[in-house]
Amino acid sequence: MSTTPTFIFKLFIIIQLLLGMHSVQAATVEHDAGTLTLTKTPTRIVVLAFSFADALAVAGVSPIGIADDGDKNRVIKNVRDRIADWQSVGSRYQPSIEAIAALKPDLIIADTGRHQSIYADLTRIAPTLLLKNRGINYQENLDVMKKIAKAVDKSERVVNRLAEHKAIMQHLKQQMKTAATFQFAVVTDKGMWLHSPASYAGSVIAELGLSSPLSADIDNAYLQTSFEQLLKTNPDWLFVGKYTQNTVLDKWQKSPLWKLLSVAKSKQLIEVSPSLWSLASGMLAAEQMAIELASYAKR
Repeated sequence: MSTTPTFIFKLFIIIQLLLGMHSVQAATVEHDAGTLTLTKTPTRIVVLAFSFADALAVAGVSPIGIADDGDKNRVIKNVRDRIADWQSVGSRYQPSIEAIAALKPDLIIADTGRHQSIYADLTRIAPTLLLKNRGINYQENLDVMKKIAKAVDKSERVVNRLAEHKAIMQHLKQQMKTAATFQFAVVTDKGMWLHSPASYAGSVIAELGLSSPLSADIDNAYLQTSFEQLLKTNPDWLFVGKYTQNTVLDKWQKSPLWKLLSVAKSKQLIEVSPSLWSLASGMLAAEQMAIELASYAKR
């Protein structure tokens, strides 16, 4: 049977219709505001939390806008090195609706903990995923990363990278066989906040098989702590991220009770980047934290 031009034309139309039906259902993602169906793979993406930028970097996608608090160095180097330059859209706490709209995004990824009140405004600009960031733990973050990967049509790439990530974490975990306790805290001139096992840093520490001096049953991710409470907690290793040049540690270290702390005797008080340990979260952040922990724990 000969193939007529009419038959070829009809076949072409059918193929185009099937392709069109596929593009309409490019991705359907469950998120904290319900279900979001994207009709095409987004290419102009604005993220309002650092962990979302981390997830896009893992996926090999560059956001055009980040709520970076007006300081690009707050995005950790491991992420900056993997994405193109971006436009700041203000702070994570109060992103600029005008700056976001000016970028004409086709997807916005917002933080449930911070941006629920402006979600309706964001959806008027572009389809918006509302996902957990603030107070997220390690395993929750991996789940969020998979949702972002699905939205940008990079699921296969991210699944492969996740397998590599798990191998990296397992390798580092094997290097850190110790009974010592590890604690991360942020400090300012106003006080100290311990990050519990429910926090991102705390859950990464637990993922590596390291012990915390705090109970795993604590629900609060961040615990404001007095000097007396620190003495009671008394970790073997204390990693601190300083948000101000002068902190309460300067005062506490002058107390005669300071020498009772294990970290004072062992000199295992370590200053680390708050941008990495407190602000970042994400797969790339977890790997860098694990590398830093291993450099101390395996000594």
